[in-house]
Amino acid sequence: GGTFKNLESARERLNIAVPVSLFFIFALLFITFNSVKQSLLVFSGIPFAIVGGIFALVIRGLPFSISAGVGFIALFGVAVLNGIVMIAYFNRLEENGVSDVHSRIITGTSSRLRPILMTALVASLGFIPMALSEGSGAEVQRPLATVVIGGLISSTLLTLIVLPVLYGIFNKHTNPEYSFNKHKNT
Repeated sequence: GGTFKNLESARERLNIAVPVSLFFIFALLFITFNSVKQSLLVFSGIPFAIVGGIFALVIRGLPFSISAGVGFIALFGVAVLNGIVMIAYFNRLEENGVSDVHSRIITGTSSRLRPILMTALVASLGFIPMALSEGSGAEVQRPLATVVIGGLISSTLLTLIVLPVLYGIFNKHTNPEYSFNKHKNT
C-alpha cells in the first residue's frame, strides 16, 4: 500500500510539473525572442521530441514511469535548445541584411548543421550508459535515458528539416520578391 501511495503521489506531482515546465519553457522563449511566432516555432520541437521519446520506450519495451516523465522534462530543454540555435541564427542573418527568407534558411541551416548535430550527439552519447545499465537503479535510469535518446533523435530531425520549412512558411511576407510578385499578380 505504501509503495502504491508513493507512486500515486509522484504521478500527481508529475501531472503538475510537466505543464508548469512547458509553460516556463514557452515564457523563456518569448522573453528570448520577444515574438509569439518565433517562440511557437522553437516550441514546435517539443511534440516531435515527445513522439521520439514514446517511440523509443515502445521499441525497448519499457513502460511509462515517473523516471520516464522526468526524462521528458529534461528532453524538452535540449529539444528547445536546438531550435533556439537555428532561429537565433536566422534572426542574426536577417539583421545582417539577408532579406531573402530562402537564402537565410539555406545559409542558416548549413551553418548550424554541425553545432546542432554535435549537441544532440553529445547528449545522446552521454545517456547511453544509463540506457544500457543493468545494475542497481537501472529500472529508474533506463526509461529516463531511453526517452532522452529517442526524443533527441526525432527533435534533431525536426530542427534540421521541419523547423526551416515552418520558418519559411511563417516568414514569406518578409521576402521582397514574394511581396512584389504577390502585388504584381493582384
